[in-house]
Amino acid sequence: MSLPNPQRPRLFSRGEWPEARRVAALLRHETIGGALLLTAAVIAIAWANTPWRKTYSDLQHAHVGPSSIGLHLSLSHWASDGLLAVFFFVVGLELKHEFLRGDLRDRRKAVVPVVAAASGVAVPALFYAVVQAFGAGALRGWAIPTATDIAFALAVLAVIGTHLPSALRSFLLTLAVVDDLIAITIIAFFYTGSLNLVALLAAVVPLVAFAVLMRRGVRSPWVLVPLALLTWVLVLNSGIHATIAGVLLGLAVPVQDDRAHHLEHRMRPLSAGVCVPVFAFFSAGVAVTGFSDAVRDPVTLGIVAGLVLGKAVGVLGGTYAVARFTRARLDDDLAWWDVVGLSLLAGIGFTVSLLIGELAFGDGSVRDQHVKIGVLLGSLVSALLAAAVLRARSRIYRALHEREIRDDDGDGVPDCYGTRVEETRR
Repeated sequence: MSLPNPQRPRLFSRGEWPEARRVAALLRHETIGGALLLTAAVIAIAWANTPWRKTYSDLQHAHVGPSSIGLHLSLSHWASDGLLAVFFFVVGLELKHEFLRGDLRDRRKAVVPVVAAASGVAVPALFYAVVQAFGAGALRGWAIPTATDIAFALAVLAVIGTHLPSALRSFLLTLAVVDDLIAITIIAFFYTGSLNLVALLAAVVPLVAFAVLMRRGVRSPWVLVPLALLTWVLVLNSGIHATIAGVLLGLAVPVQDDRAHHLEHRMRPLSAGVCVPVFAFFSAGVAVTGFSDAVRDPVTLGIVAGLVLGKAVGVLGGTYAVARFTRARLDDDLAWWDVVGLSLLAGIGFTVSLLIGELAFGDGSVRDQHVKIGVLLGSLVSALLAAAVLRARSRIYRALHEREIRDDDGDGVPDCYGTRVEETRR
């Protein structure tokens, strides 16, 4: 029996057990969050298409908050700038953990999700741009189909892929983390309007104070929360999208001890269970009466093409390129059809895609409504195609699992993930 060459890296290989256990717990939160996100979106779409649609619109545009400090915002604005800042705070925590203590700290493991995410951003943007060029559309929305919604994608994966290897879920999570980092950069550099340097420089003071106190072990919310809120208010008034404040605050949390884990444990349920679903409720409501106009708009068609085709080609192409040029190979338990399904699943875009759409075309504009239809339609098609592929793969893995359970010859052994692998594969 020939042993695999230890010098050839494996794609989607199993990580360390403590990290795998952490990822498993994290995925449970994201899966539940995806279900709540879907529920909120369905309620919003249904309400926006009833005779009481005006009450939904009135609720979106109801303004609350003190105007003296620039916080007299609509409820829709509070959801996108306020609640999503909590979501991006968790993203910041996850980014720092992945790069310092997670799989991304190892360059050999990091290269696959980084390349896959980068090509999974570039190719959808290219697809979108091509459609706009042929249809005289609007290039300003080029970044809309570049983001993967991890909560939605993991919720779909949980339903259709019960027997898929855990390495696929971990890869999807890591891919989405890098994807979020790129999306944050895009929002900061390409979707920032007029810049108030005084407010931006002033935001550095509470941000640095927050970071210093965190490093010194201060945990009192009576001290940290006011500093975080002040940072958010100043960034909001600087002209940069306020969600960037959430990312910076997340990156300011040290990961050398249990403080980051403690904060993530408390904030992730709030983010996945409240903040993102509420944002979805205020952003997803779109009337189907404008569907015929929307599907003729190059913006809508570009978004669908970017999510369905661009994401699949980008993620699969990037992963294959790593395998081709580094002589890496898939882990023994996987096949390239698994990667195809995962690449299609990456085309589910929602939270960040809708946010970029609002920044590109203006909340409530006709084009913004078309963006919502494009994101919903593209995500639905991607989910259905991914379900067709991964459902078939899950049945194959289920059959293998049942066969191993029935194996009485003693050549199946449990590994640290609770699955059974054949010794003949080793």
